[in-house]
Amino acid sequence: MAAIDFDTVSFSYDGMHHALDELTLSIERGSFTCILGGNGSGKSTFAKHVNALLSPDSGSVRILDLDTSNPENVYPIRASAGMVFQNPDDQLVASVIEEDVAFGPENLGLPSPEIRKRVDAALEAVGLSGFERNETSALSGGQKQRVAIAGVLAMHPEIIVFDEAGAMLDPRGRNGLLRVCHELNDKGMTIVLITHYMEDAAEADHVIVMKDGHVAASGTPSEVLTAPTLLQSLYLEVPFAVRMSHKLRAAHVPVDVHLSDSSLATQLAELLEHADATVVAGESEQNSYVHEPAASIPKQQRPCACTDPSALIKFENVSFTYQPHNKSGKTRNGIQADWGNEPDDVWALKDVTFSIERGEFVGIAGHTGSGKSTLAQLACGLLTPTSGTVRVEGADASDKKLGALSRGRVGVVFQYPEHQLFAATVAEDVAFGPRNMGVSESQINERVRHALEMVHLDLDEIGTASPFALSGGQQRRVAFAGVLAMEPDVLILDEPVAGLDPATRASFLELIEELHEQRGLTVVVVSHNMDDLARLSDRVLVLDRGRVLAFDAPQAVFADEAELKAVGLGVPHVVHLANDLAERGFAGCKPQGGDAFSEDALVNLIATQVGAQR
Repeated sequence: MAAIDFDTVSFSYDGMHHALDELTLSIERGSFTCILGGNGSGKSTFAKHVNALLSPDSGSVRILDLDTSNPENVYPIRASAGMVFQNPDDQLVASVIEEDVAFGPENLGLPSPEIRKRVDAALEAVGLSGFERNETSALSGGQKQRVAIAGVLAMHPEIIVFDEAGAMLDPRGRNGLLRVCHELNDKGMTIVLITHYMEDAAEADHVIVMKDGHVAASGTPSEVLTAPTLLQSLYLEVPFAVRMSHKLRAAHVPVDVHLSDSSLATQLAELLEHADATVVAGESEQNSYVHEPAASIPKQQRPCACTDPSALIKFENVSFTYQPHNKSGKTRNGIQADWGNEPDDVWALKDVTFSIERGEFVGIAGHTGSGKSTLAQLACGLLTPTSGTVRVEGADASDKKLGALSRGRVGVVFQYPEHQLFAATVAEDVAFGPRNMGVSESQINERVRHALEMVHLDLDEIGTASPFALSGGQQRRVAFAGVLAMEPDVLILDEPVAGLDPATRASFLELIEELHEQRGLTVVVVSHNMDDLARLSDRVLVLDRGRVLAFDAPQAVFADEAELKAVGLGVPHVVHLANDLAERGFAGCKPQGGDAFSEDALVNLIATQVGAQR
């Protein structure tokens, strides 16, 4: 029997445009299925039909052979099919973690001892043992996501649908989520993982790609993910190992097409071990066989003295706690969570000192709960340090008069920036910031038009439209424009591309890079994507449990993979593959200097070492 069965299902939110268009698919009981697709392809609408949150306009949906259109089936379906939403704030219902996780089991009518057992097991599974009494409102986005996952796990459903549940998680958290998926699937649970991470999709039994509300491709990971032309036609990213395999094959390196970095490294190590030692070193550099996409080429690092006392933003021994009644920093038991920081640690940031120069592009990385979002809010004056000083252009950001002036110079775009929208029209929304800064009405319209132009939108076309009637990508651009209309000197973006499909994500990163390079904005980006930070950043600041672990050029920061892995982070794919080969005894395949993150440079070195005949 199929766990999930959609038969020619159509659904529209407005009666005109189909979110699902005669969707037909079947997911077998006990399988691990991954669903891919661009933003607006119908993935989340599909998920809500599985949980009976929506009913089809036409066609039928059967979950564990229960028809979702029958009202009597709604409760047993929701008890059997759990769902983790993309935004955890849409799912948390209680103020304390253990109470939130217990909410589902309590509504199933389970006895208290069983509820306690399930809550403890679920929190352990997501690495939050010891956090039971912490408040959900004080958690980071990634920690909230893990609480939401635990709440579904505690219900012991037969089916779990994860709708972009890993979007806000750090690399360790995503690995933990995949581990949980495999463990549950091994016990017979049906897992449906909706994601934009192609490497995660490679671990599923079956892959379904959606487009315009219907199935555009379906098959095993090796059938779907190893076809670059197909993936690109569906606006999806080609997995790194697949992309490297094709580049190596174009360079006449006899490798198979691999889905994982480790399997590719294993075959390359075998080839290198038997390589012809008589090949002339450097021969492959004379041939250009695969053009490396501009999106994967790291920027030329600009020298930065980073000693200017008049730095644009300066943190001086800054500490911050969300628990001002307990400033001692002492913990009860010093437990280190599997996926993050200590459950009793009261400090979000502790003794943080660094400076950002005018015109820099700075990346901020760190595990879930490391203090990244707190740091961003301190930099723009939304939070005041518990101790220490934050200065913007020399002014103390906590000073009421000077701080107000400095805050006008720092624009911040939060996680899910489309949630910053609120006005009746696009023009009114973008004008809100300048108007509250006291900008004259005669100048506001010019600022609104210019800000929309910077994000490639036209005031005449969408100015009178409701921002909520726009597509998700357009909403995010309007939110950007609302910040840019204030003409800040610094743009701080907290996970600005989380939850976006590869094509839209690339477009936004290009926009951010354009604002930095062509408009001269100082840019600070918080991200879990190490490849993006390596490519875009002049310097990368790494936080570990509220303290600065490193702040240097990307080549220096990503040089020690073991240290970053120990704090829940990773390195760019190219660096990981090169390090893997080096650990197997082939250090000559490790690009150096400005080529450290270049796929083509790594391909050239490997081709030379194996003596590929071209």
